[in-house]
Amino acid sequence: MNKKEATERINKQIRGVNEVRIVGDGIESRVVSIQEALNMADEMALDLVEISPNAKPPVCKIVDYGKLLYEKKQKDKLQKQNNKKVKIKEIRFTYNTGDHDFNFKLNHATNFLKEGNKVKAFVFFSGREMNYIDMGNFLLLKFVDALSEYGKPEALPKMDGRRLWVMMSPKK
Repeated sequence: MNKKEATERINKQIRGVNEVRIVGDGIESRVVSIQEALNMADEMALDLVEISPNAKPPVCKIVDYGKLLYEKKQKDKLQKQNNKKVKIKEIRFTYNTGDHDFNFKLNHATNFLKEGNKVKAFVFFSGREMNYIDMGNFLLLKFVDALSEYGKPEALPKMDGRRLWVMMSPKK
């Protein structure tokens, strides 16, 4: 076994204790001396692995350590496979975006939400356009309402500097 792989103490590495609680397949749980536990593991041609070192007495399992590591790697690999990374897609509007452009961007946002991605829609104001914040707010609320079938807003539109934005997350 590689030292990088060994996260638990095994066999002779278990030191500083006189008694351990042993568990395993076909073994009744009981407290025995460390030497007796090592002898039992040798007789079965298996390893004594310290599972819970902080317990009183420490819990050790009689198991094939290589097989234990293999199963742990497979479990981690499967768990990593099932985790989906959520991406945030951004869609930019201006306060006076036309109907065709709005619908075009709405279709993109619908596809993003169907794929399971989050959508951050924002209205950017430059210069004197800051006078039209209410029009931008109306546009974003219209956007949220149009996407209500595919996603839900995480909060109402917020102003951040010169940007008014809203985050949509997909419905599950």
